[in-house]
Amino acid sequence: MQIMKSQSLPFPATAPSIGHDLSLRLRAAAALLCLACFASTSAAAQPANPPKGLIVHDKFGGQIFGFDVDQNGAEGVLSEAQTLNNGNVLAAVETFDQKTGKILKVLIKTQTMDDFLTQGVVGTSVGLIEREHQVSFLHIKRTFHTINPLTANKFTGLWTPPIGQKHLLTSVSRSQGTANVAAYAEDISGNFITYVFSSNVAANTFGPIVKITDQDFTSGSNPALAYDSKTNQAVLGHETLGNPFVPPKIALVNLATRKFTKFTGVGTGAVNGMAVDSATGIACTTTEIDFSVQFYNLKKQSGFSQTLPRATNQIQSGGDVAFDPIHKLFLVAQPVSSTSANGSSIHVYDEKGNLKKSLNGFNFSNVGNVIPAHIALNPTRRTGFVDGPDPGVTEIQSFTY
Repeated sequence: MQIMKSQSLPFPATAPSIGHDLSLRLRAAAALLCLACFASTSAAAQPANPPKGLIVHDKFGGQIFGFDVDQNGAEGVLSEAQTLNNGNVLAAVETFDQKTGKILKVLIKTQTMDDFLTQGVVGTSVGLIEREHQVSFLHIKRTFHTINPLTANKFTGLWTPPIGQKHLLTSVSRSQGTANVAAYAEDISGNFITYVFSSNVAANTFGPIVKITDQDFTSGSNPALAYDSKTNQAVLGHETLGNPFVPPKIALVNLATRKFTKFTGVGTGAVNGMAVDSATGIACTTTEIDFSVQFYNLKKQSGFSQTLPRATNQIQSGGDVAFDPIHKLFLVAQPVSSTSANGSSIHVYDEKGNLKKSLNGFNFSNVGNVIPAHIALNPTRRTGFVDGPDPGVTEIQSFTY
């Protein structure tokens, strides 16, 4: 789950009372990426020709705080929350059927000031959920619960990352099919020393903490994160020194030796999304200012950039990037479509940067979202899920590619 910072906080009416929790305030700030990115009122309009696919409605009608699907099974998981009339928050974690969209089980439901966030499905069918329990005002206890396997439809254990109280977990690579993930923890103490580390979530084991002090990766918004399981490297993408008008920086962080290497990327501005094919070492990113998509050879530390199809301005920048390891495809989310008169699109590329198809008619504008739009794939079925079409973010939509 990638979380980034912004200057404005346009809380939607359906969102929880976010003021009680520092981390959710940061996540709300994440909803609008750099500058005016994705902030088009036209994008919030329902598309004229929505794609065929089922709709998953959460159980209680709250705003969805993260979701993912099991690439090795038939279930998915989501978290939701909404403010009640008494000021408390109804928060819940639910599993759903990928084929029917039906909610299968409510794993937990609270009506206190607690919140849940779905960090993703990782490893082999392991769900990872963050719980934020308010002990007192601005005193939040965060715990991480596993659902192993997802078909258990209940919390089965705890994941205990060694980050302490001075860091806030903001990204976990949704690495399925490999035991480990990469994780990124933001420094909230003011010392600007962030943590990156690997973990086997199912086993609750951790690699060494890598402290990131390079200013190219500690200034401005949090970097995009992906995991290269073949080299055991975290791959980070970030705007150079927080400057959105120059090429970004890409970093390779060895999660065993702590070796940090960076190189100047291509494109311009913040890196909004990133995914990696560990088998080939090819990475795909999206950049903000030049509304472009990039393809890198990580071993050679080089790449090329190209404008998203028919895109003409920054508001049509790409967002999340997902990778299909079976068909060797990168799927790029574009909240404000450049290939349709309205709505959102998903563009499908091969690893050479060839556009294979554009899927139009979605509605996953990031306007008002607490969690930025996300693509969750099940490559075996060649299906995926994405936010929308409800602009209140109370449902997700399936598609085929």
